[in-house]
Amino acid sequence: MPRLLSINIYHYRRGGADCVYLDHAALMEQLGWENAFFSMHHPSNLDCEWSRYFIEEIQYGHEYSLAEKVEKATKVIYSFEAQRQLRRLIADYRPDIAHMHNIYHHLSPSILPVLKKAGIPSVMTAHDLKIVCPNNKMLTARGICEKCKIGKYYQVILNRCVQNSLAASSIISVESYLHRWLDSYRKNIDRFVVPSRFYIDKFVEWGWSRELFTYIPNFVDVGDFKPLYKPGNYFVYFGRLSFEKGVATLVRAAALADVPLKLVGTGPAESDLKALALELGAPVEFVGYKTGPDLHQVVRESRATVLPSEWYENAPISMLESFALGKPAIGARIGGIPEMVQQHKTGWLFESGNVEELAAVLAEVAKTPDRDVEQFGRNAQNLVKTEFNRERYVQSTLEIYRDLGVAVPEAAERRPG
Repeated sequence: MPRLLSINIYHYRRGGADCVYLDHAALMEQLGWENAFFSMHHPSNLDCEWSRYFIEEIQYGHEYSLAEKVEKATKVIYSFEAQRQLRRLIADYRPDIAHMHNIYHHLSPSILPVLKKAGIPSVMTAHDLKIVCPNNKMLTARGICEKCKIGKYYQVILNRCVQNSLAASSIISVESYLHRWLDSYRKNIDRFVVPSRFYIDKFVEWGWSRELFTYIPNFVDVGDFKPLYKPGNYFVYFGRLSFEKGVATLVRAAALADVPLKLVGTGPAESDLKALALELGAPVEFVGYKTGPDLHQVVRESRATVLPSEWYENAPISMLESFALGKPAIGARIGGIPEMVQQHKTGWLFESGNVEELAAVLAEVAKTPDRDVEQFGRNAQNLVKTEFNRERYVQSTLEIYRDLGVAVPEAAERRPG
């Protein structure tokens, strides 16, 4: 029975990358693999027998003493604790392969040579742009930013890219310079899995070899979703309420088009968005955080979902969930979104950040005959079934593992999802 070691900062469903980390491990277990985990201690973590190997929690924004701040800063740059704990886990478990998700700023890339020295093949799923961009998103408070290209990491400090903090930005700048000098990612990771073609093109544009990357799209299991194709009368956004998600643009567009909008989620921009909606008299309802069946119900009863992102979005699972629920999507023409939204087939596209164009699309969809919106929803659900399904994800992943020398049991390959 092959042994998988899954590595991620958080061991609970905090965000999309964390969900993929947990779902991937569960999927491998269903295929007959043994699982172990390496992460960071956190009060919200799921119970885990491997937590005795986890590293101490690092909380951003926590009030530490000066000595503690220095200690935490050094761990962000290079964590000897993470190396030590990972060596213990490897000695006790002996994994056949390690699959990493988000590791930086907590576990740090310092763990990569530990895996390499132990002879363990390693795969990393690139959920964001961290391997080339110190702040993960190629984004500042002023919008899209690619100033760090060719290793100009001092730009992080000049632009205070991390939490708008000089101290935090300086730490991450040093971290980036160190691991570029050590060549931590390229030297120690055998293969990168990337859920969008856009990200692969961006990595190559920034000087990486295309051969290091394999496109494996995210998936959702349509069997977990009950679609409702009949269009409702409101639009819905569900996700984090933060400025890079373009929700302010959406609120302004909803006010301009005078269409009802529901916002599902919480985040740092929530109070500003509520003030904006009130100022504009926008027909916006803030639903709050929802998950599972409650979230599905709000989405199912909508006319279409909206993803108005203003950063290089990778391959949002929220859009796949929308499609699986039988709802077409209105998406910003940025990042990996156009790979998922097929214009006038599974949804509609608009120029990212363009309030007037988004308002026009909202008005257009509001007036589109129900039978046409319903057909878009059916097309969207069919796209998930054919292109973003579990079987494709499994076979593509196992092919990588096999290429890296892992003996994948034939029975596991044939086992249905």
